Amino acid sequence: MFTPVSTRAASAYKRVSVETGVDSADSHRLIGMLYDGALQNMHLASGAMQRGDTAAKAAALSKAMRIIDEGLKACLNPAGGDLSVRLQAIYEYSIKRLTLANLHSDTVAVAEVIGLIEPLAESWKSIRSQALKGV
Repeated sequence: MFTPVSTRAASAYKRVSVETGVDSADSHRLIGMLYDGALQNMHLASGAMQRGDTAAKAAALSKAMRIIDEGLKACLNPAGGDLSVRLQAIYEYSIKRLTLANLHSDTVAVAEVIGLIEPLAESWKSIRSQALKGV
């Protein structure tokens, strides 16, 4: 088992690892990290709901919504045309559903948003891997 000191060390290591990842990431990788963070927090919120941990649920959903709103949605380029418009609509809908999920401890709503965001994240990662291969 971890002692409080080793738990703090693990947390510090995790923070440094994430910060290093952000510092060295290109813009495409940063978007992938935003998707990963949103999904991770939605999964954490679902677990918290199942345990009845209201504080953890609220914190995780708040982080997921901020990532979607201030990260993914804010990164959309209006010059992206129809794709940008559709992504913005998905992000706005996701934020509304997560807000309701938080109010009502609704795991179905969280699962719905995960089902919307996961394919986008996978597509984004696929695009990046193809670009790195030169395809």
